[in-house]
Amino acid sequence: MHWTKPATADDSHAALEKKLWDAANMLWAGADLKPSEYSPTVLGLIFLRYADVRFAAVEKDLKPQAGSRRKISATDYHAAGVIYLPENARFAELLSLPEGANTGQAINDAMRAIEKENPDLADVLPKTYHILDSRTLAELLKVMASIPMDKGGDTFGLIYEYFLGKFAMTEGQKGGEFYTPTSIVKLIVEILEPYHGRILDPACGSGGMFIQSARFVEEHRKNPTTDISVHGQERVTDTSRLARLNLAVHGLSGDIKQGNTYYEDLQDSVGRFDFVLANPPFNVSKIDKERLSGDPRYPFGIPRTDNGNYLWIQHFHSALNRTGRAGFVMANSAADARASEQEIREKIIRAGDVDVMVAISPNFFYTVSLPCTLWFFDKGKAGTDRADKVLFIDARHIFRQLDRAHRDFTPAQLEFLANLVRFYRGEDLEFAHGSEGKWEEVFGDAAGYTDVPGLCKAATLAEIEAQGWSLNPGRYVGVAKGEDLSDEDFKEQLEALNEELEVLNAEARELEEKIAENVVELLETA
Repeated sequence: MHWTKPATADDSHAALEKKLWDAANMLWAGADLKPSEYSPTVLGLIFLRYADVRFAAVEKDLKPQAGSRRKISATDYHAAGVIYLPENARFAELLSLPEGANTGQAINDAMRAIEKENPDLADVLPKTYHILDSRTLAELLKVMASIPMDKGGDTFGLIYEYFLGKFAMTEGQKGGEFYTPTSIVKLIVEILEPYHGRILDPACGSGGMFIQSARFVEEHRKNPTTDISVHGQERVTDTSRLARLNLAVHGLSGDIKQGNTYYEDLQDSVGRFDFVLANPPFNVSKIDKERLSGDPRYPFGIPRTDNGNYLWIQHFHSALNRTGRAGFVMANSAADARASEQEIREKIIRAGDVDVMVAISPNFFYTVSLPCTLWFFDKGKAGTDRADKVLFIDARHIFRQLDRAHRDFTPAQLEFLANLVRFYRGEDLEFAHGSEGKWEEVFGDAAGYTDVPGLCKAATLAEIEAQGWSLNPGRYVGVAKGEDLSDEDFKEQLEALNEELEVLNAEARELEEKIAENVVELLETA
């Protein structure tokens, strides 16, 4: 199915976000700094501005009654869910610093004072403002002060996410380590439906999975601070700080630990979580597999291939409790990988927990142009009519073209794809974002789920076995009537066939070596 849209400026926050970015970017141009040096200072000031707005709103309500001797303390603000700001950390104080003042030192001191009064933020806030000259910092403070005071936390969160995305684009490959495009995260969350429970992301980057999960809970009239708890692990120290800061900007708290997930399961994850959401690094090599021996996160075996994909896939699966769901991004090649990876994939499929597979087109990520696949597990589907089936969705021709190199989903497209999964599960459909017209066009008045060539196919385990245990949606969905195979599809199929040929050639070489060794042994013993 083809459903593409051009870029539009219909987001009510778009003008404000662009204005702020353009102003900050102009200052950056004269700062002679790398993106990785400049981004923490800007994101820290967005955080400070947000914290100041929240603090000021609560301060009015917390003023002591006339005649009362009780002093208002940081504990009162914490009880109200607000970060306490000492006097020297108030935004107005920093804005009013006299010309000639050491603005960088003043902001560093403000950040240290905030961490001292708010233990949850210990060692999180940036304190490198001295690398910018005072004039540039003064202008940056004015840029952040231009965010209207009446804007709620969600607007600050959106502005923060916008800047995160922009910095990810400017940082190139490194940016991909901490940022998953919001559009992809939203689709994962909408399909998983994390209404309540414990959420894990063992490759959490800047924490975007947690933010969108909380937003999903809010949109369904629940309270994320009481209905979900978030738990993450991140290898890079600076990125783990970024995740904690991101949570703080959105008024959330969580348990974010820093460590290498391949070798350290700091969240003691096996069987503990209701939901797992992740975008792990793809195709990682040189992992020391001897250190993984006996690790309960890998019950289906350690892949012989020098590739970490099936370590991540098993980790996500093993972290779920008996009714848990997982949704994660994975390289396309993992869906068709051969040899030991195919053996592991077969075991996972036979366990009956693979629920949905979604093919995504290229150019959704800022740092790589390759397509990807979204995997979804559901350990709670045992005993349902979905127990021996997997829903395959081909969404490669559903997107909004933002510019020549970048795509995302419109709200209506996201809703349509999530509704497709809800339809398959027998759940109520949602039409708050304008997808009803497209739904009626595709499904008409169908009372129950039905396969649509070129879009979706519910395949049985027998059909999957016949395809060599492939989880590639393209193998099942086919092409809609009247739609030709596109150049992009042909290229993808050719790449998959070439990859399969390379694997077969490698297996053939291994067999040749083994036969040669056996012949030598026979001759020596003859």
